Amino acid sequence: MAYGCLALSMSLVGCYVALSKPLVAAFPVLLLAWLRFGIAALAMPHWLRRAPDEPPMTARTRWLVFLESFLGNFLFSICMLFGVSLTSAVSAGVIMASIPAAVAVASWLFLRERITLRIGLAILCAAIGIGLLALAPAHASAHPGTGASSSMPWLGNLLVFCAVLCEAAYAVIGKSLTGRLGPKRISSLINLWGFVLSTPLGIWFALQFDFAAVRLGLWLLLVAYALAASIWTVWLWMTGLRHIPAAQAGVFAVMLPVSAALVGVLVLGESLSLVQLFAFALALAGVFLATWPARRRQNGRSPL
Repeated sequence: MAYGCLALSMSLVGCYVALSKPLVAAFPVLLLAWLRFGIAALAMPHWLRRAPDEPPMTARTRWLVFLESFLGNFLFSICMLFGVSLTSAVSAGVIMASIPAAVAVASWLFLRERITLRIGLAILCAAIGIGLLALAPAHASAHPGTGASSSMPWLGNLLVFCAVLCEAAYAVIGKSLTGRLGPKRISSLINLWGFVLSTPLGIWFALQFDFAAVRLGLWLLLVAYALAASIWTVWLWMTGLRHIPAAQAGVFAVMLPVSAALVGVLVLGESLSLVQLFAFALALAGVFLATWPARRRQNGRSPL
């Protein structure tokens, strides 16, 4: 059950990373983030209540909740939305494939877990794959309004990589929170913080935006995006992470770049160049190198 929750969570993240391209073409990024958090906040106010068997939050837990929201929710959304507006969904998927290696490095820095030779090779594969994207030309989408082409794909790739670092922090901090709070309360609290953080600029952009010009289909996509990004994926991830070590959970990040690339090619009409395909293969090789040791135990302890 935990494995299924983790796999489904990462698949949904990859889908909304790709499908957010039409949204960032229609809404200013900071307004889109504010609307996302606001819609989700309206959908789960009952999740804010503390369960009877849940202890009161300490000052440390409150600080971790804020960091989880700021890094893994608010900042991740801003970097990801700006990033996919400047690069292709396929490229974003390739870069997102470096999440397991990033989680491994974060675990080494903050959880004092050692980096094995395989993890080092995984980081190298991810770095080469990301570097190759700088050489790949941008490919226009076959569907208008998705904003696939950009004069600054390198900046989009850099911002998506920043989102990868935020996601690594999200995984490490989330593992600590699951021992203190339930998955539903974590989801609602970090979404509420995201709404608070995005409100000032969100209101400023809303006052200047013509909401009547947005098509009904985009409104429906926005609601689906908000529910998936703030509720379903977070609850699924926290539910699975509650029973699985953070390093082992990283194996399911392979579902993110795969689903993002599939949506980019099959739905948004993006093409996959040979350079991007090779970069994608390297990134996936890095995923398996990074996560394979966590799936096995030697001498009663995890190699990670």
